[in-house]
Amino acid sequence: MRLQNQVAVVTGAASGMGKAIALLYAQEGAKVIVSDINSDAANGVVEEIKAKGGEAIAVTANVAKEEDIQNLIDTAVEQFGTVDILVNNAGIMDNFEAAGDIRDDVWERVFAVNTTSVMRATRKVLPIFLEKQKGVIVNVASAGGLYGARAGAAYTASKHAVVGFTKNTGYMYAKQGIRCNAIAPGGVETNIGASMTNINEFGMSRTQVGLGLNPRIGKSEEIAQVALFLASDESSFVNGTVITADAGWTAY
Repeated sequence: MRLQNQVAVVTGAASGMGKAIALLYAQEGAKVIVSDINSDAANGVVEEIKAKGGEAIAVTANVAKEEDIQNLIDTAVEQFGTVDILVNNAGIMDNFEAAGDIRDDVWERVFAVNTTSVMRATRKVLPIFLEKQKGVIVNVASAGGLYGARAGAAYTASKHAVVGFTKNTGYMYAKQGIRCNAIAPGGVETNIGASMTNINEFGMSRTQVGLGLNPRIGKSEEIAQVALFLASDESSFVNGTVITADAGWTAY
């Protein structure tokens, strides 16, 4: 039980990587706040956790809204007394648009969900972590946050920003017992593709070349294992960095 009695908040936890992380954390003894914009699916994950003897609650949240972030962390503290682990997993794709085709509303929404939410949730938990001089933040970035052609310009920029924010936060609070790391998954079987509405032909044609280099598609459970490592004391010397989990796709 590597997370025994820890309180973990996981955003975007109703499906995909977030769900896998929530289930694994609960299995390892954590009390999990399952946060998602999809209330029914979030409640389904909670029931799944409880059926296996775990402890969890669902909190509906649109991470693009500051008030929802506030309510999410406040509810976690009200229910369980504190927060020990924050997993910023919620994210959306763009439509593979290159810079010349970006619309302001798409850019702003991608950044609101993928980047600004990470800052706001981190900002909200830091007073809790600082008071007890202990806490862990795990951000789900992307191979698109390390390289230039895994998505469109908006998504790529948003995830590069998450990587920079992760490194800065990890360094700034290292002496206060707080660790902040990111995971950069490669292609993983999730439903994030549902957030794509009208794929840009030019952008997709430019990124298509590298897709053939991908050794395989990953599973959400494989990313959850990395998130477990980063949340546990086993990674006590790991801080302010990014772990790539992509079967070697970006090694070429």
